[in-house]
Amino acid sequence: MTDRKPNYFYIAAAMVIDHKNRLLLVRKRNTEKFMLPGGKIDGTESPLEALMRELQEEIDLTITPDDAHFLQTYDAKAANEPDHRIESNLFRIALPEGITITPQAEIEEIVWLNATDYPTLNFAPLVVERILPLWQEHIRGKQV
Repeated sequence: MTDRKPNYFYIAAAMVIDHKNRLLLVRKRNTEKFMLPGGKIDGTESPLEALMRELQEEIDLTITPDDAHFLQTYDAKAANEPDHRIESNLFRIALPEGITITPQAEIEEIVWLNATDYPTLNFAPLVVERILPLWQEHIRGKQV
């Protein structure tokens, strides 16, 4: 990646949606906010390469390039770093039945949100601003 802005983190993240239309969120160790799985894009990695690496490291999920469908790039306030922003390359992954997600590395907790009844959690800004509405569109059958 070139042309990096100061005070920005460049990340790849995934809306992991299971066969019941539940959305996966994670909380990293020593943080309070729930966010999408994914992470920083290292060096010359592409967003997809970073996503594949981060999902394996964070939740022990192995995907192929065909499993991740690029949605859009978003800009949002960083969840855990004051005075920083993120540029997030957002992907959607439809998780088939029978796949188990297990927290790994720095992930302290995972939660599956049910579209009709989910707990009030401390969500990262990007989740509130973009992800929850996008997920609701997906559930209503709109192309996401």
